[in-house]
Amino acid sequence: MEHIYEDIRRAKRIVIKVGTSTLTYSTGKMNLQIIDKLARVLSDLRNQGKEIVLVSSGAIGIAVGKLGLSEKPKETAKKQAVAAVGQCELMYLYDKLFSEYNNTVAQILLTAEDIDVPRRKRNMQNTIYQLLEMGIIPIVNENDTISTAEIEIGDNDNLSAMVAEMIDADLLILFSDIDGLYDSDPHTNPNAKKLDVVFDIEKIQSLAGGAGSKQGTGGMITKLQAAKRVTREGMHMFIANGNNISAIYDILDGKPVGTLFVSKNFSEKEVHAE
Repeated sequence: MEHIYEDIRRAKRIVIKVGTSTLTYSTGKMNLQIIDKLARVLSDLRNQGKEIVLVSSGAIGIAVGKLGLSEKPKETAKKQAVAAVGQCELMYLYDKLFSEYNNTVAQILLTAEDIDVPRRKRNMQNTIYQLLEMGIIPIVNENDTISTAEIEIGDNDNLSAMVAEMIDADLLILFSDIDGLYDSDPHTNPNAKKLDVVFDIEKIQSLAGGAGSKQGTGGMITKLQAAKRVTREGMHMFIANGNNISAIYDILDGKPVGTLFVSKNFSEKEVHAE
C-alpha cells in the first residue's frame, strides 16, 4: 500500500466535496464552526501550493433555515427560488471566512449542459484553470435556479466526480456524515464494520444504502457512482467524516482515513504481492 499512499501524498490538484449534512445542523441552520474550519484548512492547503476546488452543497438546506421553513419545499419552482436565496447566503459566508485567511474564492454554478456540450465544457475548464493559476479557490455547485436535474433526482457527489474528471484532478475527497463505507448501515447497526480500502467497487455495490440525511440529497449509492467514475480515470477517492475536516491533513500525509477507493492504475493483486 505504501506506493499508493505515496501517490496520494504527491496529489496537487484536489477536489473536495462537502454536503448539506456537513454544513448545517439538523435544525437547518449553518454549522459555523465546521464552515470556518473548512475555510481555514483549505486556505492552508492553498498556501502550501495545492490547487483546491471545493464542490459545495447546502444552498437549499441553508435557505430552509434562513427562511424559517419547516422542511424543504416539494414544488420544483419553489425549490429553485429557495436555492437562489441559499446560494447568496452560502457564498457570502464563504467569501467572508476565506478572506479572513487571506484567500480568495470564486463562484461557479454548473448545469449538466456545461459539462455535456464540448464548447461549454472547454469554456468551463479554461475558467477553472485560470482561477487555479491565479491562486483562487473555485467553489462549485449545480445551478439549481436554472437546472432542475439536481434538485429533482441528483446530487453533488456525481457532480464533484465530473468536475474532478473535467479538470484532471489528482484526488477527490467526499465529506459525509459517516466515517466511510461500511458493510451495513452504521446508523441502524452498531456492529457495522468500516471498509478501509476498496479496489473493486463492483464487489461492494450491494453495501450501499438509500438516501442520506433529510438535509441532503445524496447517499452511499451516489458516492459509489462517483468513486467508480474517478477511479476509472486514474484518481483516488476518499469518503471521510465531515465533522473532522482536519482529516484532510492525514489523508495527504498518507495515513489511513475513512474509506479509500483506489485508482484503477493500482491493482489489488500487485499491492498484496508487495
